[in-house]
Amino acid sequence: MKTKHVEITYTEAFEELNRLVLEMERGEIAVDVLSEKVARAGLLIKICKAKLTETEASVSALLKELE
Repeated sequence: MKTKHVEITYTEAFEELNRLVLEMERGEIAVDVLSEKVARAGLLIKICKAKLTETEASVSALLKELE
């Protein structure tokens, strides 16, 4: 069974990551789901990093064209 890939924007990923961090800092996450939340945070960090790298490459390419 294939899982449908849902595209998430940088802003959505960043905001969700911020919410998870706040929950963790406040101790609002039950120990039973902590590893799940940490895994989700790791995925969100990867998404944000990939989107930033992609944007940086696009901007660099555009600037190079303008030279």
